[in-house]
Amino acid sequence: MSDFETVAATENQAARRGVSGEPGTPGRAGRPDRARSLAGDAWRDLRRNPVFWISLLLVVLVAAMAVAPGLFAANDPRDCVLSRQHAGPSGGAIFGYDFQGCDTFARAVYGARASLLVGALSALITGVIALVVGMLAGYFGGWVDAVLSRVIDIVLGIPLLLAAIVLLKRVSTSGDTVRLFAVILVLALLGWTTAARVVRSSVITAREQDYVAAARMLGAGNGRIMWRHILPNALAPAVVVLTIALGSFIAAEATLSFLGIGLKAPTISWGIDIDAGRVHMRESATPLIVPSTFLALTVLAFIMLGDAIRDAFDPKLR
Repeated sequence: MSDFETVAATENQAARRGVSGEPGTPGRAGRPDRARSLAGDAWRDLRRNPVFWISLLLVVLVAAMAVAPGLFAANDPRDCVLSRQHAGPSGGAIFGYDFQGCDTFARAVYGARASLLVGALSALITGVIALVVGMLAGYFGGWVDAVLSRVIDIVLGIPLLLAAIVLLKRVSTSGDTVRLFAVILVLALLGWTTAARVVRSSVITAREQDYVAAARMLGAGNGRIMWRHILPNALAPAVVVLTIALGSFIAAEATLSFLGIGLKAPTISWGIDIDAGRVHMRESATPLIVPSTFLALTVLAFIMLGDAIRDAFDPKLR
């Protein structure tokens, strides 16, 4: 038997036993190697990242408090008795009572609903605007890109908090629902620029790929190419930016409510409670510390979660 026939016979025997060192062929257990993808690599990195799990746990906890606050607080946050003013922990109020005799912990728990609602809806509207503007600018280029890029630059140059104060002054005397949606709309209209620039960059990179050229040669229209081929590549970086932006929107809402421009009582918000706690800080510091801690941990959780996802999807960091 020649050397060639010997090698061929050995390879055939190895293949029948399921032993092979070549990628994509059956391994020792007879199972083919799974094709690796960017999403698969990212998920593998996220599973081994403790920062991701800690931040995700905090986000899930805040979301649970916003959806079902009664599971975390035994008392009604609006059940206020002046005789309990600045009283210590008792009757389920683990952090005592504020200057109005309200349960400090219950108000912090129920305050997650308004803050998370403002942040989530602002991020959602921001994502829609950013995807539309970024995809149009990045895909068509030319004068479309020039016009939309100048619009992005103009909005980017407007100070978010200063413009929000000016715009929200006009609805300061409106009802609670009107003020709530006014805050959401103002934050979204002033905070979409960074996400739009990220989407635009991703679309510019994706439109030069071979699969886009192949789809165009097969007769696919611009709408189909943008929806089926460009959008999936633009979503991942947009989600990262919007996750971080969600935390920023929560902090911005608390700042506006603290200044008396955003949400107002009887709406329960961390910013409102921080302002009230600041006024009566000499009598008791707990009503200031508790909502401030909830706010800081929530914002930090979303920023850490966004950073972890960004690092996992960045091939340069592997």
